[in-house]
Amino acid sequence: MSGHSKWAGIKHKKAIIDAKRGKEFTKVANMITVAAKQGGGDPKMNFSLRLAMDKARAANMPAINIDRAIKKGTGELGGTAPEELMYEGYASGGVAVLVEAMTDNRNRTASEVRSIFSKHGGSMADAGAVAYNFEQKGQINIILAGQKIKQEDLELIIIDSGAEDFEYNDTEIIVYTQKKDLQKAKEFLETNKVKIDNAEITYIPKTEITVNDATQAAKIIKLIDALEECEDVVSVHANFDIPEEILEKLN
Repeated sequence: MSGHSKWAGIKHKKAIIDAKRGKEFTKVANMITVAAKQGGGDPKMNFSLRLAMDKARAANMPAINIDRAIKKGTGELGGTAPEELMYEGYASGGVAVLVEAMTDNRNRTASEVRSIFSKHGGSMADAGAVAYNFEQKGQINIILAGQKIKQEDLELIIIDSGAEDFEYNDTEIIVYTQKKDLQKAKEFLETNKVKIDNAEITYIPKTEITVNDATQAAKIIKLIDALEECEDVVSVHANFDIPEEILEKLN
């Protein structure tokens, strides 16, 4: 996973900031609704719903909003629940981009996503054109500050959790698991008093394109940011790696 963790960490921190500003309420509500629609409204029996509810609480979403989103998914409130969609495309330099969306109007969302790609020097691609370059993994973010466990003991706990890999990224550890092992690993870590900041199923690129040009890097990041600003977009994944010295220039 080398090279991926730096950008993954930046994305995660940005998502936290956006969530605390209230920007993520609609997105998180849609995630809850879809999870409840697919696996039922009981978080004890529906791990995906539990993860979505964790995100909602991290965003300080009121409990009544969470309950409403669950009932919308289970059909108790009526109306049309959003559906999951995946869009594929390319950013500058041939960087592969996957866009996860949840929407109740696929024509509107497709038009918005296509327009964003076009405005930022990218292009949409046919289904399957770039998806093959990604694999779904479980990802757990562990903030090092405030942990009551020694670092060497923490690493042993992570290994014993069944994690596939882990990396240090500034002030946190990013743990990767097989998709099917995320729930088991998360619960093992929590049982062993490890404080988890975030857990989710994500897409990890199998190969990466290193972007050494600051202008091109800025163009790619602007595209990613614009896609993430779209209300119907839940998450964006791309196979680029920007060296730390280039990221510092951009910051």
